[in-house]
Amino acid sequence: MDMVPDPRRLIERLGIEWPVIGFYDAPTTDGFDPVVEPAPGRHTCLFAFFKQWLQGKTLRLSQECYGCGGAGAALFSLQTRGREEFISFLADTEGLKCSHEVMARWLDNRRTYKPTHGNILIGPLKDGRDEYLKTVTFFVNPDQLSALVIGAHYCHDLTGQDPVLAPFGSGCMMLVTPFADLGEPQALIGATDIAMRPHIPEGLLAFTVTVPMYAMLCGLDERSFLYKPFLKNLQKARRRREARDDT
Repeated sequence: MDMVPDPRRLIERLGIEWPVIGFYDAPTTDGFDPVVEPAPGRHTCLFAFFKQWLQGKTLRLSQECYGCGGAGAALFSLQTRGREEFISFLADTEGLKCSHEVMARWLDNRRTYKPTHGNILIGPLKDGRDEYLKTVTFFVNPDQLSALVIGAHYCHDLTGQDPVLAPFGSGCMMLVTPFADLGEPQALIGATDIAMRPHIPEGLLAFTVTVPMYAMLCGLDERSFLYKPFLKNLQKARRRREARDDT
């Protein structure tokens, strides 16, 4: 893999305040310190570690310690509960699909991740670990999300695959599994799983991108909308609104 590009210009132009988070599939935890893990045997959503990401820590998941059954299924392709039990929980207990039949078809057609190495590591981007990076996630407000969606469409002419997805699924799934080919530039709108949203600040959404899409976004230059009136006018309007609210 080529060197992962520098996101500082993109972050500065959009005013993104939250750390950019990488999803890594690596053979060891070398270079990812400090590393934290879910407590063994305890059901823990991986987004419960959001505050620790802000502190520079990296979450390690493995086939033996994956936090919750949903993450075990989505990120390690493990069967963590019986099929009928799972369908009933999702369709009846949580009401996520209109019928058992629809829920079953979704389960049969969903994509799950199969790690190449023994460690999935999720946390702030790390220098020197680029070859193991699979996706990059921005945590953003709706204005910043709007700009990133435009950025993902910047080179798209309505031929080929849609550059931005908005799929149904768990928050952990949205970090990697909807992408059919991680080598293609594509993005998705995430953090729409209401089960994981209590772990992140209200108003935040996620924008997860493959590494090629990340390179495209970081390559947006002075010719792009990042430096043009639409974005500047939006940011000015927000500043005026904040000033009025403060008075």
